[in-house]
Amino acid sequence: MSSSPSKTALRRALTCAGLVLAPVLALTAPAAAAPADVNFDCEANAPVVGPQHANLKQTAEVTAPATVAPGGALDVVIDPAPNSVPGDVAGFKLKEIKNFALKIPIPANSSFVSADLAGGSGLGSTPPKITVDGSVATLAFPGPIAGGAQFELPTITAHLKAGTSGKIETKLAGTSYADPGLTFTAVATQIVDIEAPTACFPNPSPTFTTTTIG
Repeated sequence: MSSSPSKTALRRALTCAGLVLAPVLALTAPAAAAPADVNFDCEANAPVVGPQHANLKQTAEVTAPATVAPGGALDVVIDPAPNSVPGDVAGFKLKEIKNFALKIPIPANSSFVSADLAGGSGLGSTPPKITVDGSVATLAFPGPIAGGAQFELPTITAHLKAGTSGKIETKLAGTSYADPGLTFTAVATQIVDIEAPTACFPNPSPTFTTTTIG
């Protein structure tokens, strides 16, 4: 039995709509992202004993759209994996770390709109907060986190506005001990407590996601 003209027209309309929506959905879907390991090269400036060096690793999954229209809105989601504080560093028993601050640059070819924090655990009684100064967002909390304890940083969702052209790449801040992307105070126990301001930078510094404007 043949279809009525109205049903045929409806099918054609739905087919055309599907052909139009398919590329739109493909463009707005988040780019696939595998968890990335970030290696932080750290230097603790301990009194009397001098600078001490250590490596810290943090795994995170970062997602962002593959493309965005010029001037369009996009979200970058940074989801850190659970981690733990070392129990000792350079032969010293680590009592705790405190005054944690992680810097995240606002990517070139984009502007910051707002950010949300969700989840996180083992970070102390004061919730983390994120602030923006110029082109850098900073996730900070006072802690403390005990040496050997497990913790999880909150998931950060950064709401951005795309520029007119180019690429939007997400990375962490920091290029050296003098230009750190991660800072905290390590408190070590060696008869008495020793506070050591610590500066870290990602080495190497990976590019997590790339969004093309256009």
